[in-house]
Amino acid sequence: MTVSRRSLLKAGAGIAAAGVATSVMQVNIGHAASPRVADIVVIGCGSAGLGAAVAAAEAGASVIVLEAQPHIGGRGIVSSGNIPIGGGTPAQIASGVVDSPDLLYRDLTDWSVTLPNGATSYRFNDRELIRAFADHNLFLYDFLVRNGVRWTRSTVDNVGGNEVGNSVNRMMHTAIMNYVSVRTGLPVAANQQATTSQGPGFIRPLEASARAKGVTILTEHRLVAVRRMQQGVTGVEASYQGRTVNIQARKGVIIASGGGNGNVEYRRQFDPRLTAEYCGVAGEPYSFQDASGIIAGLNVGASLAGTYNQTAEFGTNITKPTAIGTQYNYSFLQWGPQSPVFHLAKASGLANVNNQNVIHVNMLGNRFFDETAGQFPTNSAGQVSNYVQGSYLNAKNVNWNPQNWINAALAGIGDGKNGGGPIWAIFDADAVTRQRWTIGAPFVDVDGGFFFQANTLEELAQKIIMPHQRVPMPPSNLVQTVARYNSFVDSGVDTDFGKPRPQYKIQNGPFYAAWSTPVIHDARSGLRINANSQVLDVAGQPIPGLYAAGECAGGFSQHGNARALVQGIIAARHAALRPA
Repeated sequence: MTVSRRSLLKAGAGIAAAGVATSVMQVNIGHAASPRVADIVVIGCGSAGLGAAVAAAEAGASVIVLEAQPHIGGRGIVSSGNIPIGGGTPAQIASGVVDSPDLLYRDLTDWSVTLPNGATSYRFNDRELIRAFADHNLFLYDFLVRNGVRWTRSTVDNVGGNEVGNSVNRMMHTAIMNYVSVRTGLPVAANQQATTSQGPGFIRPLEASARAKGVTILTEHRLVAVRRMQQGVTGVEASYQGRTVNIQARKGVIIASGGGNGNVEYRRQFDPRLTAEYCGVAGEPYSFQDASGIIAGLNVGASLAGTYNQTAEFGTNITKPTAIGTQYNYSFLQWGPQSPVFHLAKASGLANVNNQNVIHVNMLGNRFFDETAGQFPTNSAGQVSNYVQGSYLNAKNVNWNPQNWINAALAGIGDGKNGGGPIWAIFDADAVTRQRWTIGAPFVDVDGGFFFQANTLEELAQKIIMPHQRVPMPPSNLVQTVARYNSFVDSGVDTDFGKPRPQYKIQNGPFYAAWSTPVIHDARSGLRINANSQVLDVAGQPIPGLYAAGECAGGFSQHGNARALVQGIIAARHAALRPA
């Protein structure tokens, strides 16, 4: 079913205004193939969903969790296991870090933190959400520890987070222990299990705790619709192996199904450039950001939030890849051959790219920017020097540095179409030797059209045929581009894009073209919620019985698992107190 945003909002506005007794996507509960009932139904079994499930069970509620995939964990389990937790935790105290909920709140709402490209990290955060988050951080720390999570160290640092506050260190890291890494499909070496941080280190303990507390987890159950009656949300419709399953929620439904970055038409509501070629969304193909939960919320009258945080040029909403030659090329997530989803990922990618060894070209075979340039900046502890909360000097003292590789990559080829098209890393046999790469399985995806090889540059350009390459690459363009770049190596000056002292010519075959297209990552927009994680309608009123948490909720811009976990916990505790 194709539903336009206009029709969604129109339908939602009508429901909010009139209290319509049915969802615009509802089917009759009498047709249910397998009716089920629980106090709380959670959609999604990732960070937010498991946090909600455990918290709801702790509050005495019965819980059913629906997960669309055949496995649990969402993007949380494939993450690096980094969780920013502040407010004065035992780990901060052990580190000599002085923090408080108030300091954390002020950090995450500081209008004055401005990055070198002019973006602002915290200015558009919803103050109510941040206040609730700050006040629950100490609870989150205790919640994770008592549910079996272990840390790689007993002190905090500043590794692996962004938009977590400038004042003090708050980053914690969950030890993977003897859980299997989803990334590799293998356990970590025994002597490194307590010091290696990955998502299974908190997802698996929460899963075990949820099951021990009687939570029912149903995999391969994909959300179709939320049911809304006159009195509020009463349950959901899901699909399971081609059958309809209707599940009743006596107290509430918590949407924790992730963001919408994998849904092309949803994400293009925020940025029209993000067309189908941006197909390597971080976390896929293990977990998909299909916007299903967001759309289901819109269909019962919900509104959206976080539009600036989704499109602003900071953080890791969209990133520059450092692995090339594979569809899934997010910098910190490489799929190993033993991974349970490697048959979908197909390649690990060529890693640790020294961008002096490659040039980046667009669909026409033209360079477009300095290959060594970085992605959008972020803010974390200590990144603003001489920081004083709320001071105008925080912005005034910033040195301008726009860091526009991503914008140049998304700019396109001037043909009047949205989408920048594929970006190809071009290199030669000498670069392969310098990088010590293996050209072949399991590192590059030839069959999928994400890696090409030829004996000449002309032949290489002619071979680049794949669905997202909407125009043929003119061989003469690629030849001329490489020749011009080689002249910059001779002169030591890149007069086109200012690449610092180009070092290596591209001159000895075989020649290669490897997928190096920007990667979509964080979702920072979604359903509008309040401090209780209740979903709000277009009139700003809570939809009774409907909650959202994590990347499907908007209004809070932060990278990492903390906001998802906290919002899931808040939603569950509030829902558990509602009358059945």
